[in-house]
Amino acid sequence: MIRVVRETHDTPESVAHRLAGAGGANRLGEPNYRAVWGWNRLAWIGGKFEDRDEHGVLLRERMELRLEPKYPAVNRWHIERWMPPETYGLPPSWYAQTVERENGISIPALGPYPSRGEYEHCFTLEGPHGEFIQLAPTIAEHIARAIEWSRKFPQSAKRRQLYDREGREERSYENWAYGLLDDAVPAFHKQPFVTVV
Repeated sequence: MIRVVRETHDTPESVAHRLAGAGGANRLGEPNYRAVWGWNRLAWIGGKFEDRDEHGVLLRERMELRLEPKYPAVNRWHIERWMPPETYGLPPSWYAQTVERENGISIPALGPYPSRGEYEHCFTLEGPHGEFIQLAPTIAEHIARAIEWSRKFPQSAKRRQLYDREGREERSYENWAYGLLDDAVPAFHKQPFVTVV
């Protein structure tokens, strides 16, 4: 029998303390930000699962809810931010949008409605080439403060700045292209020019 052993890590108290200081507490008295190890972060996943033996032979197929790793990067630290339940809509719309049906069985693909809210992914702690970076209190605090700082600016202002920058880049390119074409083509395409008075 194959036995899968997961590498688990608890969040260091110093990191949890710095994240709580940077992001404050939610209405349940829990910190708005937390750091979790990828293998520790399990989420309910509903759907059709195949169970196989050690040789890969299909034993059974089942429609059910299972606790599975939430993030594909299981050997990394992740910073999460708490989201209130209203972010996910009302329970009837949650189930209407997430239910999967197979052979008359209905399973909520994303698990039960998050009535206490849910922690959602903000940042995976890794280097620019995917290399491991150890979680440190200063790093975690910096990430949470950067996210909080960015939330102070309305989305419409960010969008406007993006469109303005793209417009400037487009105008700059057009000016460059027209200047290049003007320099490359002789006046009147070498045709005689006559002025009529």
